[in-house]
Amino acid sequence: LERVTASADALIAATPAHYTSSTQISPRLAAEKKHVIPYGQDFRVLVMTPRNTELCLKLKEEAKTANASGHIIFALGRHVYYKGFDVLIEAMQQVDAQLNLGGDGPWRDKLKQQAAQLGLAHKIHLTGPIPEADLAAYFNACDLFCLPSVEQSEAFGLVQLEAMACGKPVVCTQLNNGVNVVNQAGVTGLAVPVRDANALAQALNQLLNDEAMRFTLGAQAKQRALNEYSLDAMSNSHVKLYQDLLNTRL
Repeated sequence: LERVTASADALIAATPAHYTSSTQISPRLAAEKKHVIPYGQDFRVLVMTPRNTELCLKLKEEAKTANASGHIIFALGRHVYYKGFDVLIEAMQQVDAQLNLGGDGPWRDKLKQQAAQLGLAHKIHLTGPIPEADLAAYFNACDLFCLPSVEQSEAFGLVQLEAMACGKPVVCTQLNNGVNVVNQAGVTGLAVPVRDANALAQALNQLLNDEAMRFTLGAQAKQRALNEYSLDAMSNSHVKLYQDLLNTRL
């Protein structure tokens, strides 16, 4: 692998943290060979339709019925160990909001049982897999998005970008990798220590209790997602890099 990377004219990673946290790319590799081009997302699937608008209103009404505040926290991903959904459920003991937890996986029953044992079944809604056509409704219905991952296996967190593109602030964990490059603490959301349910609850409450902060961070998140992580931005950056490499050989 070192021979392959050493012979390459350029390496591309989605964030600088992919280089600094990598155990596969040699630190001896020349800095000028390392290029950063963020993943591009097709945000058109998140454009609200009349059907999504109706579903969004329904989700908000359900939340008002489930808890006095009417607040909604949204989390989405495979129900596996490294996603940290068990930490999020633990944190929900201190948060006055409904949690819509989308996705499925081997930990689904465990998470459902945990919510019941903590007496939180009334405000934790395990939605199961959410059709792509319905995602816009879930992102737009929530007050904030949470990515509570606990392992480096979560290297970027594309779902963060989807939430950001919908103008929602993100609460993530401090993994010191691409996750924290995408969601900039204090700019597009907040970041808390890994596996710290108390800190997670405090961050969630901070945003839920401060509408102005939610609006500001959400607006900045949307601008960052659309300006820096679009398909056009990604493809244009790749074309420019290829052209620069070709020009050096002429």
